[in-house]
Amino acid sequence: MPVTPRSRAQNRSAAASRPSRGPAHARRQRTHRVARSVGLVATAVLAFGAVGGASALSNIQGNITSSSALDLLDDRPAQTTPDPSDPNAGKPLNILVMGSDARGGDNGHEVEGVEGMRSDTTILVHVSADRSRVEMISIPRDSRVDVPACNTTSGKTTAPANTRFNAAFANGATVGGDVDSAAACTMQTVESLTDVYVDGFVVVDFAGFQNMVSAIGGVRMCIPEAIDSPKADLKLAAGWQTLDGAQALGFARARYGVGDGSDLSRIGRQQQLLAATVNQVLSKNVLSDLGQIYGFVDAGTRSLTTSDNLSSIPSLAGLAFSLRGATSGNITFMTVPNAPDPRDPDAKVVWTSEADELWAKVRADEPIVTPAPAADQPADEAATDAPPAGEGDEAPAPDTATDEPAPVQTKEAGKEAFSAADETAQCG
Repeated sequence: MPVTPRSRAQNRSAAASRPSRGPAHARRQRTHRVARSVGLVATAVLAFGAVGGASALSNIQGNITSSSALDLLDDRPAQTTPDPSDPNAGKPLNILVMGSDARGGDNGHEVEGVEGMRSDTTILVHVSADRSRVEMISIPRDSRVDVPACNTTSGKTTAPANTRFNAAFANGATVGGDVDSAAACTMQTVESLTDVYVDGFVVVDFAGFQNMVSAIGGVRMCIPEAIDSPKADLKLAAGWQTLDGAQALGFARARYGVGDGSDLSRIGRQQQLLAATVNQVLSKNVLSDLGQIYGFVDAGTRSLTTSDNLSSIPSLAGLAFSLRGATSGNITFMTVPNAPDPRDPDAKVVWTSEADELWAKVRADEPIVTPAPAADQPADEAATDAPPAGEGDEAPAPDTATDEPAPVQTKEAGKEAFSAADETAQCG
């Protein structure tokens, strides 16, 4: 059954704290950790838009005449810089990420019969108060929901309707005439349906995403079955592939000619792509290559529209630093629980009662999935626990005919929750 809208949650106030300084070697270690965490946050531009503030910084720096006099100094003392402060320390954050797919121009080929500004991708990113978890919840565009009326920058108000979820973005853009109105109407809809307070938003255009992937040298992914999707300009052979920017864009967009052709199937592939991008940046430590990170940030800032509170460089640096302990296993991907719409089962879905439980966990800042049990003991540790030779019952000889490696367990992206450390496809 569909989710019943509730009242809005109360606004949360910001708080900041200044960590103490440490010795030089500790600062160097922190710098390394910050580089990895900033890389993670930048990677999740589809999740946080953390590089959005760099655009403002670039504009300001362009107005300043610079001097290289500092290069003349020798034997300088070590610089002591305080760790950046997270302005929302101790408080959870909910950031709504929308993929803007304005057809034609830099965003790709024209699509016959499709005009205006659309959003085929919407993800609510929840960052836990203790900064130990990042949870990315995909909202199916074909969800039939109650879209409320919403104010736009034109002074006009959209009409409420029971329709597809992504109509909120399109209607806001049509009535307001800009992306601000589109984002506002989508946030209004999310808050009315979930009672989750949305702290900020990021709108990413797909053309910019293509450039970001190119800037980090592509994304390596397992493609279990060959893909031929002319509408997405995508043709891939099965097996391990390193997708360039154009291929990654096609992979994110593809719906027909791959999988079952559903929006849910596409959501699963988008989640796989996000997870692969996170792993790519973490494995390469992109921030150690200034050329690559400049290209990545430059492409990102050209593709983003963010709420004002996400365009502050100090605030984003603080958030990045507070996430320094995050790993791929701490990043969870999930789709809002859903079922075929009884009124239109071939085209739409409705949220099930499990969606109520999901949003309740987000509001309470609880993990959206039960943490996995501890991994089995490593083989070398298990061996040390075995009784010495000659003691106890004699172990049976191994059956070489049946001793085969255990199959790798995979998660079904789009239908099951999974982390960036999980496998969602097998390529041998």
